Amino acid sequence: MEELVRQGYNVRAFVRYNARNDWGWLQTVRCLKNIEIYTGDVRDYDSVRNSVRGVEVIFHLAALIGIPYSYISPLAYIKTNVEGTYNILQAAREEGVQRVVHTSTSEVYGTARYVPIDEEHPLQAQSPYAATKIAADQLALSFYRSFGLPVVVVRPFNTFGPRQSARAVIPTIITQVLAGNRTIRLGNLSPTRDFNYVRDTVSGILAVGLSERTVGQVVNIGSGRETSIKDLVEQIENIMGRKISIEQEDARLRPAPSEVNRLLCDNRRAYELAGWTPRCTLEEGLRETIQWFRENLYLYKPDLYNV
Repeated sequence: MEELVRQGYNVRAFVRYNARNDWGWLQTVRCLKNIEIYTGDVRDYDSVRNSVRGVEVIFHLAALIGIPYSYISPLAYIKTNVEGTYNILQAAREEGVQRVVHTSTSEVYGTARYVPIDEEHPLQAQSPYAATKIAADQLALSFYRSFGLPVVVVRPFNTFGPRQSARAVIPTIITQVLAGNRTIRLGNLSPTRDFNYVRDTVSGILAVGLSERTVGQVVNIGSGRETSIKDLVEQIENIMGRKISIEQEDARLRPAPSEVNRLLCDNRRAYELAGWTPRCTLEEGLRETIQWFRENLYLYKPDLYNV
């Protein structure tokens, strides 16, 4: 949203209604006065339809995304990620929205059968979260094929950066170190991920989402770099100048068949269709992220496992 405002667009943000009228991280952005806030619930068709009236382009990012919590409440993910996506698509269709940019996830691929992973890679749900995102992706594409709704599916790999939830691995490592812990608690260290700094993810979503050549397409957004969790810890250790010992905690481990062991993005389609390439190195992104968390550690609970 901040980048859209910076580029001169009129922006309306849909945020989940709550009794405190809390807008989450939106309350911290400097351009808040330039954003129209609409409160509702993506699971509620009436509020979704009212919110998209008069809108030209929808960037659909509303989702439950924590994988561990999807083991606890799969139905919550179905209602939010699948039914919520239906509400967005149907409201866009009814209101004549010119484009829906639907946000997918690399988790839909499961453990890589080949690398780098291109958009033709088989889909494999290894968690209830991934299953609901596959369903949402296919629903979005079906509205393009069945009703001619202009839909683009952007598929980011592992985004990180300031404001990220502590359920993700990079904030988990950084906040424990900043809290002064000499030993940090983590899950499996062997899986590899394609970490993409949030600035690159944002530029990719905008470039791909607004390109004239991407309607009806699925497009990966990733760095094209593969890093294991163990190597990630070592990079953070070097940047922060701290020796880190690791204790593996069983509660943080996924069930073995549910663990996605390898992700590496093939981002060539994003370049071919939208001219997008990542610009930020992993080290640059980690340095900016560490600095932000250093200044905002008080907002987190480093000693708790955030599901």
